[in-house]
Amino acid sequence: MRKFFEILLAGAMLLFVAPLLAVLSLVIRMNSEGPAFFRQERVGKDRKAFLCLKLRTMKTGTRQAGTHEIGADAITPVGGFLRKVKLDELPQLINVLRGEMSFVGPRPCLPTQEELVREREARRVFTVLPGITGLGQIRGIDMSDPVALAECDAEYLRRRSLALDATIVWRTLVGSGFGDRVRTDTLKRETP
Repeated sequence: MRKFFEILLAGAMLLFVAPLLAVLSLVIRMNSEGPAFFRQERVGKDRKAFLCLKLRTMKTGTRQAGTHEIGADAITPVGGFLRKVKLDELPQLINVLRGEMSFVGPRPCLPTQEELVREREARRVFTVLPGITGLGQIRGIDMSDPVALAECDAEYLRRRSLALDATIVWRTLVGSGFGDRVRTDTLKRETP
């Protein structure tokens, strides 16, 4: 039932944000070379690979790595704004529509992030769909700390509920947490 509801909601939201995505695509293309959309292989439910969609926020040719491994100089000026207000994640509504992602869940990692994959595997994190946002993200835990992130993901699985999901979505919308951002300093963690 949850998956059906999420697919319906993602479809409705895509119709609503389509004009915004079109405008943002034009702005991205006008301000830096390369495509407006970025596709990257990520690890999904049951460790199945899928292409995660995002608006491109980095310069074309930036190496494929976790955002915590990329310097701030790789971010385009428009990309910095899109990341700050989290609009770069909007294309992931397509991933939700395809059944590859959920609105809330562990953020999908790269196949090359082997330590994180092992830590998540040991905690059975891959039994759920990855999310557009998650508990680790609002707590400011990024993929540079694989053990802490996998433990947080496992906590999410234990506590998973509609109320917790609503809290995570709300805190994401109001700007809580900094998981998945290009890091230039150390951030303290917070609990929802």
